[in-house]
Amino acid sequence: MKFQISALLDYRLPEPAYLMLQVEAASLPGEQHVARSRFDAGTPEHFARIAAPDGIGERIWLRCGGRLQARYSATVEVRRTGSAIEPLAQVPLHRLPAGAVQYLNESRYCPSNQLVPFAKAEFAGVEGGAKIAAMRDWIARHFTYAAGASDAATTAIDSFLARRGVCRDYAHVLVALARAADFPARVVSAYAPHVEPQDFHAVAEVFVGGGWHLVDPTGMASAAELVKIAAGRDAADISFLTAYGEAELVEQRVTVKAGN
Repeated sequence: MKFQISALLDYRLPEPAYLMLQVEAASLPGEQHVARSRFDAGTPEHFARIAAPDGIGERIWLRCGGRLQARYSATVEVRRTGSAIEPLAQVPLHRLPAGAVQYLNESRYCPSNQLVPFAKAEFAGVEGGAKIAAMRDWIARHFTYAAGASDAATTAIDSFLARRGVCRDYAHVLVALARAADFPARVVSAYAPHVEPQDFHAVAEVFVGGGWHLVDPTGMASAAELVKIAAGRDAADISFLTAYGEAELVEQRVTVKAGN
């Protein structure tokens, strides 16, 4: 399936600042192909690209003064099928690949150890991918999607107790629950066509059955509709814009359309 993507980030910078952007669709052989891509940030004082974690995409370093006006557009073909995770087996801890082990541990926004008692009690008797699906479905039943219900300091525990949030909060809760049950799990930023309102989207990705599998606890997108940008321990690793200095939003716009 092909997707047409465009994004605008327009921010006012009271003082010159370093900015790290993660907005470009990742080129992932066998999973998604970037057929066309353009990024334009005008004439910043500094511009550099560096590798992002796990080889998923790139980060862009900018140093700008006065104004950031960054535009991105791309045509991306997603080739993953998004098969059901329920039949997949949980990988024993001692057989996990090195790259997955770090995602077993707590992180800034996903203090998973605090959810171990709940995960054991609520999902007892369910194994493997079926347990991840049960966690996804539990979140869907008990949570309310509410813009403005969280902020940059909200953790998975805050969202778990409030039973409300936006996509990053849903993803944080699922990742924390999965880690509490000894599944490596990470947060993925993505573009998706049916996100309302249109914006950068966040989902979970869980290591089960010997591979990584995307799971959207908001129910807005299937794995076959997600265009991956970046992956990390939690939202701190995948932020579309990290400002090392003050940045004031002027306008931000994301458009994703399915089709040629």
